[in-house]
Amino acid sequence: MSEPTLRFPASHPAFPGHFPGAPVVPGALLLAAALAAHGLGGAGTRIAAVKFLRPVGPGEGVEVRRAGATRLELRVGAQLVASVTLQAARA
Repeated sequence: MSEPTLRFPASHPAFPGHFPGAPVVPGALLLAAALAAHGLGGAGTRIAAVKFLRPVGPGEGVEVRRAGATRLELRVGAQLVASVTLQAARA
């Protein structure tokens, strides 16, 4: 099974304000889309840690890979652009 790929077109409404002249995908948008791509998030999942390694620009394809039960890796090509550590939400 192939991993989901996220792509945000240059026309996405987040780009004009983030940042004019040098658009990047906002981290919160990238995280929300990555979690949704794997059916995660909501009340049962908590983000324990996130590390962004480089910005993602309009049109770049970001592959979202599961790396074990508690980790996601976001990659553009072979380059790791972010890693996310998850844990079960506390009741």
